[in-house]
Amino acid sequence: MAIQGNNKTRSLVWEDEAPADSRFRRVQQGAPVSGRGLPGMPLEMQDPDGDDSPRVSAPRTPWWRPAGPWGRFFLAICAVAVVSGFAVSVYLLKSYLERDARFRIAGTANIQANGLAEVSRADMLPVFGEDIGRNIFFVPLGERRRQLEKIPWVEKATVMRLLPDQIRVAVVERQPVAFVRQGQQIGLVDANGILLSMPAAMMAQRHYSFPVITGIDGGDPQPSRKARMAVYQRLVGELDANGQHLSDQISEIDLTDPEDARVLMPEQGADILAHFGEDHFLERYQRYKAHIAEWRQQYPKLVSVDLRYDQQVVLQMVPGAGNDQAAVNTGDGRPAPSDADKAPAVTDPPKPLASKPAEKTKSAVAHAPASTKAAAKKNAAAKEKKRAEAKRIALKRSQHKPASKPHPSAVAGQGK
Repeated sequence: MAIQGNNKTRSLVWEDEAPADSRFRRVQQGAPVSGRGLPGMPLEMQDPDGDDSPRVSAPRTPWWRPAGPWGRFFLAICAVAVVSGFAVSVYLLKSYLERDARFRIAGTANIQANGLAEVSRADMLPVFGEDIGRNIFFVPLGERRRQLEKIPWVEKATVMRLLPDQIRVAVVERQPVAFVRQGQQIGLVDANGILLSMPAAMMAQRHYSFPVITGIDGGDPQPSRKARMAVYQRLVGELDANGQHLSDQISEIDLTDPEDARVLMPEQGADILAHFGEDHFLERYQRYKAHIAEWRQQYPKLVSVDLRYDQQVVLQMVPGAGNDQAAVNTGDGRPAPSDADKAPAVTDPPKPLASKPAEKTKSAVAHAPASTKAAAKKNAAAKEKKRAEAKRIALKRSQHKPASKPHPSAVAGQGK
């Protein structure tokens, strides 16, 4: 009896399924779920055909690419209908906007402008003359912007549509940085070399205080004028650095040669033309101010100073004043040379100037400082040789004629 009871509670080996708790344990231990796996049986059965590759199902055709001819025909009909409907809608919308009076520019009152100071509405409105009575959507904004920027005082312009029937214009005007002289006319010029016209009375009202620039002509190409103005900008920028405002002491600047800014410096009694070159403007200005009083005292007829050389300057005097030029050392602190050294340091022909002082004076001609010193020494040696020869001749004549009146050259030679 007891044996039978025990057999009823045990599962037989040929039963298909084991109890739930035993199956749960086998799953946790990695054994197969079904009870068909017997000891010694492999966990995975090999394919008897020998083909272990996975089966790949045939790809499905997407909905927008039907496989049948009728499906493709129907899809083409739908695409043509959509494109045609869109084109018709655009055409109807364009026709509606073109004929709708609400989007039509009635007059000049529909054109607004901001940022106008030197440019008046009378200068701006002719640009939009063709747009009066036109639909606002058919105004070529890009072309109108380019036309506005051709006005000399307009540096940048923005044109916008303001529905339903307004055009808004925003203008950025040019800022003058100097006076410019062309013949007898005085105008203004900006940093890009754009010439600006303004009545003299209005200039006085604006209280402009700029140096006068010469050497810029309206017939020159704009890039050429811009390059000259770049030299002017660097010069003024260096002189006005650190809030010194030294450019206020400059009267006129000649930019005919972009590599040599020739500055007219006002001095007591006469203006001095100073050659500042194209760089080191502040250093050369300070050198000029440090020595100009000494130079004017030693050379009363001084009209030009060339500051483009290191350790040396070339001074130019009024033509016909004896020695037209003199080389002066400034870098080592030595005094100016004596009268015997005041020989012309340059033999090249002078360059003409475009400013007013050019009509009265000769310009200083550029050459290397070493050649200047060599020329000065050579001329001094030649003078000394002539003096010695004059003394020798005078002594010889005095020995032959002791009782006669001495010759003037002998007196001059002995005096020297």
